[in-house]
Amino acid sequence: QLEEFGGGAVQSGESLRLSCVASGYIKSRYCMAWFRQAPGKEREGVAAIDSHSDTIYADSLKGRFTISQEKAKNTMYLQMNNLKPEDTAIYYCAADFGYYCQNSWQLVHQYDYWGQGTQVTVSS
Repeated sequence: QLEEFGGGAVQSGESLRLSCVASGYIKSRYCMAWFRQAPGKEREGVAAIDSHSDTIYADSLKGRFTISQEKAKNTMYLQMNNLKPEDTAIYYCAADFGYYCQNSWQLVHQYDYWGQGTQVTVSS
């Protein structure tokens, strides 16, 4: 089970940190990712991290967003800086247990587990 925390409403230029807590049995090999979905748009991959702590980012978000994890807490984070109105979306965490992150990490169907999502709203 995955659960996200930390969404909210902020002004343009501000920061937020999202958390995703995983509960239950966690395999030693995994790829976990953050996705987001804006109204009327498809769900898109934001960043991913695997059990080796290797990270991958969507090209358009490199430099502003940072993904990290605390294995001891079964928690993944997404630090979002310099937020823009176009970052407004529901943010989801997802997990693919049994595999490291691959080039296909942005494919939604690759992930077996999803959180319920947390709303991030950025106003100008």
